[in-house]
Amino acid sequence: MVNDLLTIEGRHRVLAITNLSDLVITPGSCVITIFTNMVITMQTLDHTYQVLYSELRQRCLDASFSAEFSLDGRFITQEVRGRRYWYFDTASSDGKKKRRYVGPAEDEEITQRVESFKDLKADYRARRKIVSTLVRDALLPRPEARTGQIVEALANAGFFRLRGVLVGTVAFQCYSAILGMRLPNTAMQTGDTDFAQFHSISAAVEDTMPPMIETLREVDPTFRDIPDQNDGRHTTQFISRGGYKVEFLTPNTGSDAHDGHPASMPALGNASAQPLRFLDFLIYQPVRAIMLYGAGIPVFVPAPERFAVHKLIVASRRIHDNETADKSRKDRLQATAIMEAMIQQRQNAELADAFMEAWDRGPAWRRAIGDSLALLEEKTEEAIRSGLAEGIRKTGADPTAYDLVI
Repeated sequence: MVNDLLTIEGRHRVLAITNLSDLVITPGSCVITIFTNMVITMQTLDHTYQVLYSELRQRCLDASFSAEFSLDGRFITQEVRGRRYWYFDTASSDGKKKRRYVGPAEDEEITQRVESFKDLKADYRARRKIVSTLVRDALLPRPEARTGQIVEALANAGFFRLRGVLVGTVAFQCYSAILGMRLPNTAMQTGDTDFAQFHSISAAVEDTMPPMIETLREVDPTFRDIPDQNDGRHTTQFISRGGYKVEFLTPNTGSDAHDGHPASMPALGNASAQPLRFLDFLIYQPVRAIMLYGAGIPVFVPAPERFAVHKLIVASRRIHDNETADKSRKDRLQATAIMEAMIQQRQNAELADAFMEAWDRGPAWRRAIGDSLALLEEKTEEAIRSGLAEGIRKTGADPTAYDLVI
C-alpha cells in the first residue's frame, strides 16, 4: 500500500495513490520510481530555470570573491608541495604582511576572478530574487532556516574558501539544481549538518577560520562543544540547546588505529574532525553549488556520482538496529534518486567512472556496494544495473568485470 501524494507535471496536479495497481505512467518528462514502499517522482527541470541557476551561481561566486578581498591588497602565487596556489597579501595594523589562502592556481574559475577582481560587483537584491524564483516557481528545495544560517555563517568565515566540503543530507538538497531534475523531498529531511575537509589540505593552506564555537554562536548563542569521548582535548561536534548538531569529518586513509580518534584540523578554527573510512572517495574533487538560502550561498559538495556510490557503501554498513536501519534506507533512497537522475540525463558514463573506481578498491568496497544494490526493489535494481552497464561500455570497459550482467 502506498499513501504518498504525488505532484506530476507541475505544482497543481496531485494524484492520491492508494494502491500500486492504480498507478498509470504516461510518456513525458516525469520519472516515477518504486522504492520499497515509497513512490518517488523526479521531473526534469525546465531549461529556463537551469539557465537561471547558472546565472545565480556565477553571480554568487563573483559576490563572495569580491567580499572576501579588499582593493588594498594583492594576489600572489606560491608553490606548496609541487602545486601552485593563490594567496592574498595585505598589510596588518602593525605593518607586517598578512597572507590568506585563496585557492589552487589550476582552478580556472578562481584564476579568472583574480584577473578581473576590480570589476566584480555584488548584487545582493537581484540574487535574492533569483533564489526566490527558483524555490517558488521551479520548486527547488530550500534548506530550513537554521541549516541555511549555519552554512552561511561557515561560508562567511571562510570554510569553503579553505576547500571544505558540505556533505550529508544538506548536500543532497543541492543536487536537484546541479542535475536539472527535481529529486524526492522525502530524502531531504535532517536535523544536523556535516562538514568535511582533507587533513592534508587543512595543514597545507596555512590559513584558518575564526574559532568555530564563535562562528556557530553568531547563529545560536546556545551552541556548545561536545568533547570527544576518546580524547576530551578535541571537539568534532557542536550542539545547540534545541538539539541541532554540527559535525566535522575527515578521511581516514591510514590504519584502523585512527578510527575513533579525532584529528586536529589547523584550518578549522580550533575544531577537530572525526576520521571516517570511505570519506576520501566522497570528497575528492568536489563541485561548486549554490545553496538556495538568502541571496544564495556558494558551497562545495561532493560530485553527485561520488555521493551516490558512497551512499550505497555506507548504507550496507548501517543495518544492525532500527535507528541505523532507517538511515540505511534513507542512504539507499538518496543513492537511487541521484543514480536514476544521472542515467535519465545520460550522465551514466560519469556515474560508471565513480562506480568502477569504488569497485576496484577491493573486496570490502565491492561487498558493500553489492549488498546495497541487492536490497533495492527488483525493477529499480535492474534499471540502475542496466544504466551502469551502459556507462561502463562507454568507457571501453567490460560490465561483466563489475558484476553487471543483466
